[in-house]
Amino acid sequence: MTDYLRVFDLKPKRLAKIINVINNVLLPRVCFGCNAQLSSGEHILCAVCRHEVPLTDHNYSDENAVDRIFYGRIPIKKAASFVYFSKNGAVKNLLHWLKYKNQEQISGFFGAWCGAVLQKDKGLMSIDVVIPVPLHNKKKKKRGYNQVALFGQKIAEAIGAEYRDDVLLRVINTKTQTKKDRQLRWKNTKDAFALNPKVNDPFKHVLLVDDVITTGATIESCAKVLFQMENIEVSVLSIAVVQQG
Repeated sequence: MTDYLRVFDLKPKRLAKIINVINNVLLPRVCFGCNAQLSSGEHILCAVCRHEVPLTDHNYSDENAVDRIFYGRIPIKKAASFVYFSKNGAVKNLLHWLKYKNQEQISGFFGAWCGAVLQKDKGLMSIDVVIPVPLHNKKKKKRGYNQVALFGQKIAEAIGAEYRDDVLLRVINTKTQTKKDRQLRWKNTKDAFALNPKVNDPFKHVLLVDDVITTGATIESCAKVLFQMENIEVSVLSIAVVQQG
């Protein structure tokens, strides 16, 4: 290989770039939002789709609609979502690719983007650990990954917190809740989660992360389990939230 590179006077990094260009010609990268071919420098989304992603502008200081979802239900310290989810558009397409088409990198894409926005948010300074809503082992084995894992890892990195996916366990393999109302969602997740008995770390402020918040039933169930730990505060962050009304 070294002799081959010497003949063509190509350094490994330059050769890698050439191979990447050839791959992009033969197998062009496309936008997960609109299926248009991505230009050089674009990643996951084209510039048009990225510009049209409906950001919530939530922070960890001001009250927002996600906070109000949990009022009177569970004492969440603060909640927020990064983008709005709708029945059509780039966000729906991205989450579909993430959850059902083996495109795990989309989770990291959202995490890096959201993390850059929240990095200077003083309301996150007290958070010491980021914990993802867990998948049941059977579902995780089938999918191959937890769709919110990379999102949580990127957020933890951005705010200087620890990422732990061994704290919460999903002990009941619930079916998809997409078409269930709030009451059915709650019944479906009521006893679905448990604390890992092998974990006994003295966490103070947990950031619980999920992909989409609709009724808040899954977050509520997870938070109630986390509150079994002594002197714990729980905040929430999701990739997306379904707009109410």
